[in-house]
Amino acid sequence: MRLALPRWSGTLAVKAAVFITVMCCALAALLGILVHVSVTNQTVGEARELALSRLKDATEAYEAGDTLMWDAGVDPPDLPGSLRALAVAGDRGTMVGVHRGRPVMWAAGPVDGDRALAVEVDYSQGARTIAGLDRAILWSSALAITATLLVGAFAVTRVTTRLHTTARVARRISAGDLDARVGDPRTKDPSRPQDEVAAVAAALDSMAVSLQGKLLSEQRFTADVAHELRTPLTGLHAAAELLPPGRPTELVRDRVGALRTLTEDLLEISRLDTGRETVELDTEPLGALAERVVRASGTDTEVVVVRDLAVETDRRRLERVLGNLVANAHRHGRGPVSLTVDGPVVTVRDHGGGFPSYLIEHGPQRFRTEGGAKGHGLGLTIAVGQAEVLGARLSFSNAVNGGAVATLFLR
Repeated sequence: MRLALPRWSGTLAVKAAVFITVMCCALAALLGILVHVSVTNQTVGEARELALSRLKDATEAYEAGDTLMWDAGVDPPDLPGSLRALAVAGDRGTMVGVHRGRPVMWAAGPVDGDRALAVEVDYSQGARTIAGLDRAILWSSALAITATLLVGAFAVTRVTTRLHTTARVARRISAGDLDARVGDPRTKDPSRPQDEVAAVAAALDSMAVSLQGKLLSEQRFTADVAHELRTPLTGLHAAAELLPPGRPTELVRDRVGALRTLTEDLLEISRLDTGRETVELDTEPLGALAERVVRASGTDTEVVVVRDLAVETDRRRLERVLGNLVANAHRHGRGPVSLTVDGPVVTVRDHGGGFPSYLIEHGPQRFRTEGGAKGHGLGLTIAVGQAEVLGARLSFSNAVNGGAVATLFLR
């Protein structure tokens, strides 16, 4: 089976990609700043030393009355004001500026008390070097971030794909498919490194095997008990029929009948658990089938046919489902009870206290009832199992104005 890649929106892959991108950008920015500052300091330092050296020579020439070189002058008009003020105050200093449209390194010092002698050193090459370095840093950072993001996204996607596969198998197991397995290749080859995802997959497969074994043991136990009880109960029923009339005899027959019903229900559940039940399809009008179910139940149930429909189904199994729903409504709910046919949707509703919350959320559970209700919780369990054999869906809810609602959706 080919696995689809996980959707990116809101997934672990997105968070990992964002984290990788942020970290790469931060690292690239830090390295870029360090390289930029280092190269800039070196370039500016060399230009400053050269400018101060030429300022020294120009100062000596000016004091000796010699002619100044073309790159030196007293109070040049392009000399930055802050550097001029520093020189007039009696100090020497340097500053990068612009002279005749090109970058230069100025160096200035005091002469004649209140004047500034300045020299300029061409800084074009240094400026081009720093600008080129900045461009190289930007391009290399972008390339490195892109490559790291692609590699990281690929690696994270492989991990998230395996996680999605594990989650999908876990959902299948929770839905009842105990044959589902992750089957991660890393768990089958001890020589391969076992990462955390492989450990989770192995644990899930192990849990599924254990759960399947326990469930099969439970199913076999249920079937064995039901089969073992069937024969003595048949004899007990025959013996009860021979007892003389009276109240004690009625009680014995009633209890024997309840035991026989429970045994037959357990046998039916064990057959459903095997998953090998087959259907005998025939075309049945739902309205007439609903009337037969109500007549057979012997209950005061209203049948409402909103829209009749002939469906291809197994009549015996469908009657079993609807009969159990009607019986459950009368046993655990209150009247009036109605059975409504609306096309392929059949609804059974009572006006009692409604279904318990656990049943609505998780479905019926064997031998679990609430509120002192009588019964073993097998009727609805059988109804759900038979509905699944028919390919139908049975849902449970509570009406807004009170009462339990069981809805059967036929294909």
